[in-house]
Amino acid sequence: MRLGAVIITMGNRPDELKALLDSVARQDGAPVEVVVVGQGVKVTGLPEGVRTVDLPENLGIPGGRNVGIEAFGPGGTDVDALLFLDDDGLLERRDTAELCRQAFAEDPSLGIVSFRIADPDTGETQRRHVPRLRASDPMRSSRVTTFLGGANAVRTRVFEQVGGLPGEFFYAHEETDLAWRALDAGWRIDYRADMVLLHPTTAPSRHAVYHRMVARNRVWLACRNLPAPLVPLYLGVWMALTLLRKPSGPALKAWFGGFKEGWTTPCGPRRPMKWRTVWRLTRLGRPPVI
Repeated sequence: MRLGAVIITMGNRPDELKALLDSVARQDGAPVEVVVVGQGVKVTGLPEGVRTVDLPENLGIPGGRNVGIEAFGPGGTDVDALLFLDDDGLLERRDTAELCRQAFAEDPSLGIVSFRIADPDTGETQRRHVPRLRASDPMRSSRVTTFLGGANAVRTRVFEQVGGLPGEFFYAHEETDLAWRALDAGWRIDYRADMVLLHPTTAPSRHAVYHRMVARNRVWLACRNLPAPLVPLYLGVWMALTLLRKPSGPALKAWFGGFKEGWTTPCGPRRPMKWRTVWRLTRLGRPPVI
């Protein structure tokens, strides 16, 4: 199975990027072809054989990754699966690529594999990095309904069938949008605790646009993908959860601004999932109302 890797960067972590590339090059088995996408920067000084795409502007996380996908041919079809890795991450083990090959080969219906993210100093995995509601045991692998954007592998036939990431999202929830479309097309998603990306512990709110993007894209996610009766239920639950978390005044203002923006701006094509997919998500432990 041919593997490629897509890494997007803003050019501000050259040492971490080099370490990541070294960890990809050390993988067992056939070499993994790598494309690094510069988000509004020219990427230089990379190891021989690593291809680069320099974008004139920052297209956001999904937009940059879509460019990386197309660097492997239409829909990434020059390879069988693509790894998506954060530029400040590091593959802990040498057999991660081989584990990916094995997982996809053994299960033809497996479309996406979500890696475990662990802090390089403590080894701990943040609860938010376990893509299921029952997240207390990050060492338990399981079938899931979404995946981690900066530590995963996707079979390129998924992109061929359901399309790429929603570029208009820019940041936040683009993985769930793709996951729901993949699940609706019949693909499976696995969380694998033995496939590890080392990544420093961070808070998502470090991004200045976090609260606005999270709220806006939550509305877009629902309006694009959910059957009409579930849209207000899903968004109502998330509004209640947001208020229960008692964000600061400025954060709450940004959140409601993003929520309004989600309703007043185009969200892209609407393709509501089948009700049997709703039931499938429910059986997997995460009904699409939370």
